[in-house]
Amino acid sequence: MKLADLSNGPDWIVWVIFVIFVILSAVLISGHGSGLISGYNVATKEEKAKYNEKRLCRTMGIGMAVLAFLILISGLLKRQI
Repeated sequence: MKLADLSNGPDWIVWVIFVIFVILSAVLISGHGSGLISGYNVATKEEKAKYNEKRLCRTMGIGMAVLAFLILISGLLKRQI
């Protein structure tokens, strides 16, 4: 039994999720998209002043890029395992 046999969904879903994660990581790494960060988008101005917005976006973008890379690996290896 292969891992592909356990998957019930079509292959294109993995690639769509990968593309979404790559786009989100690019937006966050560029320093924009702070409204996409949970918790930060609802914080008050005083709470937001405690954090460096560009650095927070970059950190979240790098984390999102790591997840996109893992999704890419799982999509490429789906047929082989």
